[in-house]
Amino acid sequence: MISRESLDRIRGMVAKEIRQMTRDPEMVRIIFVAPVIQLLIFGYAVSTDLRNGKTFVVDHDHTQASEELLQKVEASGYFHIVGFSERPADLVHALESGHALAGIQIPAGYAGDLESGRGAQVQILLDGTNSNTAQIAQSYLERIIFDHARQQSAAGAGPRVDLEERAWYNPDLASRNYNVPGTIGQLILLNCLLLTALAIVREKEIGTLEQLRVSPLRAAELILGKTIPFAGIALINLTVVTVVALLWFKIPLRGSVPLLLAASILYILSGLGLGLLISTFSSTQQEAFMSTFLVIMPAILLSGFLFPVSSMPDPVQWITIINPVRHYIDLVRGIFLKGSGFDILWTRLAALALIGLTTLSIAVLRFKRTSL
Repeated sequence: MISRESLDRIRGMVAKEIRQMTRDPEMVRIIFVAPVIQLLIFGYAVSTDLRNGKTFVVDHDHTQASEELLQKVEASGYFHIVGFSERPADLVHALESGHALAGIQIPAGYAGDLESGRGAQVQILLDGTNSNTAQIAQSYLERIIFDHARQQSAAGAGPRVDLEERAWYNPDLASRNYNVPGTIGQLILLNCLLLTALAIVREKEIGTLEQLRVSPLRAAELILGKTIPFAGIALINLTVVTVVALLWFKIPLRGSVPLLLAASILYILSGLGLGLLISTFSSTQQEAFMSTFLVIMPAILLSGFLFPVSSMPDPVQWITIINPVRHYIDLVRGIFLKGSGFDILWTRLAALALIGLTTLSIAVLRFKRTSL
């Protein structure tokens, strides 16, 4: 049971931290405006969607059928034809020079083969420098050509199989719907790490931590007074970036808001614990700043935000189990896009709780030993 005196001391520390932050207008902008700007940048910049991919064409057939195929490719919006030629070498040059992402070569006799039902061939060449974009372009072109060939095939050519595809949870396959919820996890972690680590190290640099050591404050009260304001700021940032995701980017939120809040609180515990732990290893704010990015970059890379965890080597996949970002991103995407509930996400919640409590406990013990 916490005594009234202890609550008063914690309240005083929290008020001190809030006053210290609000006195600096630059800090207020960094805390509350920067996450929105970062979300907007990530929402628009981090995209795997293909739009107006530059395409070079070599058409040896010059028939209405080949022209209709190219018109369908252009009308899809995924590709934009930037050049035509009779020479295959020009297509190769366009790919080598970076003037084209994809190349289409239509052989002579394409229309006749299509009408006869024998099956027509079309060659697709892709710049595989960016393998992800090349794979997306390949799948789009294959689908467009397949649909066109099916529509133009001779009537009564025999039985036909119609392929219908349906994507669940993200029907348009918009990468923004997938990336923006993951970005929320990055922004919250970055704020927790930076604010907690820098605030405590700043106390070391200006000497006020020494004064707090001889004050009536206990170690637990000092830690709570330091971390509670940053937990509140993280929750405010969560609210702000979630509203931006819903209203600006139109990201669907199909799941439970209370469940999202509970997952975020557990995630914030991990962020505060890591920030507190960084402060125990840092003597200056510059060291804390650099240490923060040494932590956050591997955490993001091993979270599944950019690359699927399933594609990583087995030893690395085991390491990702202790990464709170991985569990939180899975939770957020499940709540936003799938509407998943506690019965499905409880293992992720349990992992976050375990990681958060463990990290915070280790950080508190080390903080008591090194700073007090």
